Amino acid sequence: MQSKKVILGIDPGTLLLGYGVISVDEKGPHYETMGVFDLRKISDPYEKLANINAGVEELIALWHPDVLAIESPFYGKNAQVILKLGRAQGAAMIAATRQGIPVVEYAPRKAKIAICGNGAASKEQVSTILQKTLKVELEPRHLDATDALAIALCHYYEESRPAVAKGGSSWEKFLAENPGRVVSDSGAGRRR
Repeated sequence: MQSKKVILGIDPGTLLLGYGVISVDEKGPHYETMGVFDLRKISDPYEKLANINAGVEELIALWHPDVLAIESPFYGKNAQVILKLGRAQGAAMIAATRQGIPVVEYAPRKAKIAICGNGAASKEQVSTILQKTLKVELEPRHLDATDALAIALCHYYEESRPAVAKGGSSWEKFLAENPGRVVSDSGAGRRR
């Protein structure tokens, strides 16, 4: 692992977009900053997207993240809401990809499971666990920012898991890569 890795988390939105930054070293994750882009006073939807893109570019210039972890739009009853969230997500993703920064997506439920162990956890529960994990006091004013921090920490946890736990391996692959680790007892118990 590098001496320090920076993860920028984004909770996309067209009214409030949350961001959170953690750094990771050999001692684990550390809180750096979090906040929101308040877009409620901007009425033009395309101006909002331009602001999201510019704001994420500024965060990238300031924090030099190694990866952008972003919440993926969730399924809902209102297609217009999903479309707006997808556009906000795209504006943030473009800012990262233009800088050569990898982008990874996590479903809100996956982040809640990673942080709280419960995919139906409330935003307040996520905030409480983040405070304990990162040893920091967070203001509950904008839970979009703590959601973004949760996405960043979710990515750290996901990267830290062994490949087998991620589903990135199989028994057959393990056997092929480690022939000396499995002892055969000359075919006993073999099916015919």
